[in-house]
Amino acid sequence: MRTVTGPSDQVVVVGAGLAGLSTALHLAGRGRTVTVLERAEVPGGRMGRLDIDGYRIDTGPTVLTMPELLDDVFAAVGARAADRLDLRPVAPAYRATYADGRTLEVHSDAAAMVRAVTAFAGAEQAAGYLRLREWLNRLYRTEFDDFIATNFESPLSMLTPALARLAALGGFGRWDRRVARHISDPDLRRVFTFQALYAGVAPDRALAAYAVIAHMDTMAGVYFPRGGMRAVPDALAAAAVAAGVRFRYGATVTRLEREGARVQAVHTADGTRLACDAVVLTTERHRTHQLLGHRPRRPLRVRAAPSALVLHVACAAQPELPHHSLLFGKAWSAAFADIIDTGQVMADPSLLLTRPTAADPELAPPGRDLLYLLAPVPNLERGRIDWAEFGPAYAAEILDLARQRLGPGSLRDARILRTVTPADWASQDMLAGSPFALAHTFAQTGPFRPANMIRGLDNVVLAGGSTVPGVGIPPVLVSGRLAADRITGRLRAGTAPALIGRA
Repeated sequence: MRTVTGPSDQVVVVGAGLAGLSTALHLAGRGRTVTVLERAEVPGGRMGRLDIDGYRIDTGPTVLTMPELLDDVFAAVGARAADRLDLRPVAPAYRATYADGRTLEVHSDAAAMVRAVTAFAGAEQAAGYLRLREWLNRLYRTEFDDFIATNFESPLSMLTPALARLAALGGFGRWDRRVARHISDPDLRRVFTFQALYAGVAPDRALAAYAVIAHMDTMAGVYFPRGGMRAVPDALAAAAVAAGVRFRYGATVTRLEREGARVQAVHTADGTRLACDAVVLTTERHRTHQLLGHRPRRPLRVRAAPSALVLHVACAAQPELPHHSLLFGKAWSAAFADIIDTGQVMADPSLLLTRPTAADPELAPPGRDLLYLLAPVPNLERGRIDWAEFGPAYAAEILDLARQRLGPGSLRDARILRTVTPADWASQDMLAGSPFALAHTFAQTGPFRPANMIRGLDNVVLAGGSTVPGVGIPPVLVSGRLAADRITGRLRAGTAPALIGRA
């Protein structure tokens, strides 16, 4: 495995999002001196925060799965996630509501899900669900260590026995078709394929290998931290400080000082120069290349994932609403085609509605609920929409549609606290105005995804959603460990962190 050359004692990490925090903790646990530079005043990156009128709003991801990966990051410095985070299971993980009024509660527990599927679609589909569950388990076990949590040097490095196992499982087929082998009910299939949106590809085009996201989403359990999602980066940053990591907030990186193939120092907008032996960049891909003065050599231009319109909504308390609701329209394939192919908003949108106050009522004033309503929309490259003009009316339309899907009396006394459009994501420097970074097309998957080291640069490593392994909380946390491996070499199994007892 290629690693940085020369000394690597002093490392600067640019960005205190989950990727940067994961990198910092792994490096600190391996004895490196780490400084993290963050342009905002708080950690979190895409896992952002906003406080309005007593509402404590999470502006980034709302679905947290695979908490064991957080355990691994804390353990890198001898800390425990349970000592710093109060993670609560979300049950059911989702409630799916369909255009015809039917509902299905999605459970991580197999027995509970069998009962729910039997009531929704019959015993035959429940048996198919169990077969699907077994396939997803095998897919996850095959993929995680050998593909998701691995640094690839080239496509040839994939040629291992694990590749044959993945192929035998149908990982290079199409996601929707593989699920259909087990479940014939098209409405039920949506619960195990809607996650393709996170990958930025329609389910009938996405590689079946990405069905592993459905494993994370519907089987590994969904969780929510007390205090909101912001509690995650806050806890990681606190553990990093306890392990000796230095943070500088409000520090915008303006220049990387290079000498030949090495970055010698990082410069910030206030005139500070930080010398370094190695640098880890978690900045957006286009900003990374601009800082490095590097022109990508990829033969094909990278493709951004679709974007999202997000409404942060306050309403009267609605205890009947679950934590996460999937509000499906009648259309399915056509809805993906709208945003991915034709660049228009969905004619019949499917929506994600999150009520974080279901788990933590203190995120809103007494007697009130806080909602997060997401509608997939085209990114700025695919769609030519004037969001300043179109956004307010479309936001009102989406809120009204959610009311219709939920039924009479829903979303009482609702008001929109904040609307976030692709133009707003773009103002935060996100490529094509998409918070989901690069789409997981075949040409942007595994060893074909932009790598976390750049040819011609000896001591620069990348982390985050635009590099390996990909988008989402679990992959981004893994990307931090992969970045640390590029600096120190991969730790042998059973190796204890250097800082046990200090955090």
